[in-house]
Amino acid sequence: MDRDISSAVQRLYDTYPFPPEPLLDSPPPGYNWRWNWIAAYNFCTGQKPNKQDIRILDAGCGTGVGTEYLVHLNPKASVVGIDLSAGALAVARDRCARSGAERVEFHHLSLYDVAQLPGEFDLINCVGVLHHLEDPIRGIQALAAKLAPGGLMHIFVYGELGRWEIQLMQKAIALLQQQGDYQDGVQIGRKIFAALPDNNRIVKREKERWSLENQRDANFADMYVHPQEIDYNIETLFELIDASGLEFLGFSNPSYWQLERLLGKDPTLMQRAQDLNDRAVYRLIELLDPEGATHYEFFLGRSPVPKADWSSDEALLGAIPERHPCIEGWASRCLFNYDYQIVNLSEAEFEFLQACDANIQQKTIGEILSQVELELARVRLLLTSGLIILNPI
Repeated sequence: MDRDISSAVQRLYDTYPFPPEPLLDSPPPGYNWRWNWIAAYNFCTGQKPNKQDIRILDAGCGTGVGTEYLVHLNPKASVVGIDLSAGALAVARDRCARSGAERVEFHHLSLYDVAQLPGEFDLINCVGVLHHLEDPIRGIQALAAKLAPGGLMHIFVYGELGRWEIQLMQKAIALLQQQGDYQDGVQIGRKIFAALPDNNRIVKREKERWSLENQRDANFADMYVHPQEIDYNIETLFELIDASGLEFLGFSNPSYWQLERLLGKDPTLMQRAQDLNDRAVYRLIELLDPEGATHYEFFLGRSPVPKADWSSDEALLGAIPERHPCIEGWASRCLFNYDYQIVNLSEAEFEFLQACDANIQQKTIGEILSQVELELARVRLLLTSGLIILNPI
């Protein structure tokens, strides 16, 4: 059965190579910090990694949009991309060749067969793939076996609560389309949307959230006529994570997973929630805010994954700071941090960040503060705002 599903998925992506982003003759603009080894490692451990000449696997690379970023954002890394679709891989090779992403090799390979690749990887990127497998547990276990000790795995899978209307449309199209004809499915789906009343819930959700990207047939097909999709909730997600044998290091959108934003105005409810474990709190949050639960994006790690503790003033003063690698708008006092949040720096904060940016001599925070008039509490804010990363001495 796995072979039938894999064949159907392969036909879809040969018909509609995905993602359908345009090919550029220069490195892609912007960044996704989750694809930057230094930024991702810092997010998971609180410190800079001790090496950058790493091996990266893009598992299910499609047309190479993420692969291209992985190469350009990690200039000392070697990258391997695998995918089930020969058509998508052809686009990926062209994309990377045109933008100068040279440290990459591609293999026409199922994720199930990743063991055929030699060696282990320090970072495995698997975005939008596991939920399209008939056996995601087998898939994540295959990937986990290729993760090096101390390595990270970045995963993105769909969430069932935030994709309820999508599921309804998928089932409706399936009833009307010619089986296995994905182009027919796209045409049928577009006709359904055109025929439905404007106040229809499925139409409203499409216009609110997805319509701009779904103007492209490849996006529409990936969302509405995919032959295989498994959507998760917190309970089934952690069954998948537990089966990997890896350590859960956290969701990469932590602000969504703060219960205070939903129940913070009622201290009695927050008090009751203190008795819940982390997974129960996550489940409570997605039940109360289902529209935000369209997907789960998170990191796993293979032990040992060290965790830095900068809670004491002594530890913080003794750390060596650097400017975060994913900042947009530097050198300006008004800039975007790694998560595209606007940050306005005071003159002293700007001077401190300049010192971090030119910290060739590996000065500690304490040594920099002896020359820059800035309170240690403000340095902590720069750390929590994602503007600096730290190295232990």
